[in-house]
Amino acid sequence: MENEEIAVKITALEHEAKSAKHRIDDLEVQNQAIQDLALSVKELTINMGNMLEEQRRQGKDIDKLKAEPAEQWSSMKRTIFNTILGAMAGAVATGLIYAMAQYIK
Repeated sequence: MENEEIAVKITALEHEAKSAKHRIDDLEVQNQAIQDLALSVKELTINMGNMLEEQRRQGKDIDKLKAEPAEQWSSMKRTIFNTILGAMAGAVATGLIYAMAQYIK
């Protein structure tokens, strides 16, 4: 091989090396972008999980708020029933006492 052929091959190899270096640089940039994207997806997944948990908690709170008026109404009905029943029992007891008092005289 002559010096001229060696020089041509060295020039070709230098050109290929520069081209390969540019491709490697591009791949490094792409690899970093993929890593950044993967981290963003991971963070998004964590945030979505937190949001889901928060929505579940809010759903439970809403269910409690919905049930509260029904519980109050039930309690009020129970109180009214007990009051009426107590008044009737008191009236019956008073009547019996009055009747017994009339009988004793």
